[in-house]
Amino acid sequence: MTKKYFSLFFLLTGLFQFNSSSAQNTKRPNIIFILADDLGYGDVGFNGQKLISTPNIDRLAREGVQFSQFYAGTSVCAPSRSSLMSGKHTGHTYIRGNKGVDPEGQEPIADSVVTIAEILKKAGYATGAFGKWGLGPVGSYGDPNKQGFDQFYGYNCQSLAHRYYPDHLWENQKKVVLEANQNLLYNKEYAPDLIQKKALEFVDSKNDKQPFFLFLPYILPHAELIVPEDSIFQYYKGKFDEQPYKGADYGPNATDGGYASQQYPHAAFAAMVSRLDLYVGQILDKLKEKGLDKNTLVIFTSDNGPHIEGGADPVFFHSSGGFKGVKRDLYEGGIREPFAARWPGVIKPGTKNDYIGAFWDILPTFAELAGAKPTTKTDGISFVPSITGKGVQKKHVYLYWEFHEQGGRQAVRQGNWKAVRLKAAGHPDSPVELYDLSKDAGERVNIADKFPAKAKELGQIMNRSHVESAIFPFIGQAGN
Repeated sequence: MTKKYFSLFFLLTGLFQFNSSSAQNTKRPNIIFILADDLGYGDVGFNGQKLISTPNIDRLAREGVQFSQFYAGTSVCAPSRSSLMSGKHTGHTYIRGNKGVDPEGQEPIADSVVTIAEILKKAGYATGAFGKWGLGPVGSYGDPNKQGFDQFYGYNCQSLAHRYYPDHLWENQKKVVLEANQNLLYNKEYAPDLIQKKALEFVDSKNDKQPFFLFLPYILPHAELIVPEDSIFQYYKGKFDEQPYKGADYGPNATDGGYASQQYPHAAFAAMVSRLDLYVGQILDKLKEKGLDKNTLVIFTSDNGPHIEGGADPVFFHSSGGFKGVKRDLYEGGIREPFAARWPGVIKPGTKNDYIGAFWDILPTFAELAGAKPTTKTDGISFVPSITGKGVQKKHVYLYWEFHEQGGRQAVRQGNWKAVRLKAAGHPDSPVELYDLSKDAGERVNIADKFPAKAKELGQIMNRSHVESAIFPFIGQAGN
């Protein structure tokens, strides 16, 4: 071989090796998005929880990246999930509040809304959702099977998800009757365990031939406070000083949406969080068993801040992580969430990131990872650079939230500035509270009087960001 052809041979060989390596590094990942229900920022060990054991969630965070300033779509279930699915904040997204429809379910997300699942399915992903939906009844435009999910198993209606021993669940279009739980009799058909079994079966059916998107909107630890009488519950019984909670017990006269009595509410809540942690560990173990873990991005977070219903005690558990507010508040405790991402070989373990993001960033991020593009305008920014540690991360000019109960609320975050407006419905020019989160992350001291120009500026952003909705006008709505 002449020197000329010898050099050409090595040049082509080098190019081939580079391209092969590049293809391996840019292979589209499987994506698993784990969404807890009403889990507070401080309810997990990696954010300082001391009373509840969350070793698997902490492992996920330890082996990946922890985000300290990531936010939910808003502070209650349906609109927060609508924001997640649509890539739009709650001043733009179709579902703005929790609104039930007969005979079962919530106001359906519109057919015109393009969801994460639809984008990923079109890009060649297998898609599945297992848990709580809450964005439209079976057969409606909002049915998960009509919003991009090949498979669904769980609660279609979020109100019925108040009961952990329901009389039925849904598998796609099929109503799955739980015989042991008929007439709302307390028995052994614990719905979260049934849902987890289906989720594991979904992963078990996958291989490296087709990427998949798995959405896991677990109902834990939303009220009611109830878990099976197993080793997890027994571990916490007797550990805390607590008072029994009297609720709407199971039996022939029980209501679908009530909360059961609980003799040990603190122990039950802790056991529910630990059971959620167990599910996370099972998912991670299943990925490793299948040889899928190294090409799977797993994200863990929550849909809003901690609840106070059914005997829950977020003060006792420091659930808000030192922030002000709980579920339904637009203060930090109501919307800032635990958020961690794991992707072996791509995300450097033990990474911490202060990117200021929110649920509407998820759609453009997953689209980029899938090699797809959003087909409609979103309010989000891809934070792939913050996940991978490569590239320049764009930043939001501001983040915006609104809440449609209790007279309406609005909030804006712009850098370290945070503004909150209460009783906002019908009062677009009412004063705002102003906080500097760099100095007052707990939002204890309203400094609007000291910085009136900034308070006015953020109030104007609120007015511009809210687009009135005929389906969800900015007035109070019933909550779940």
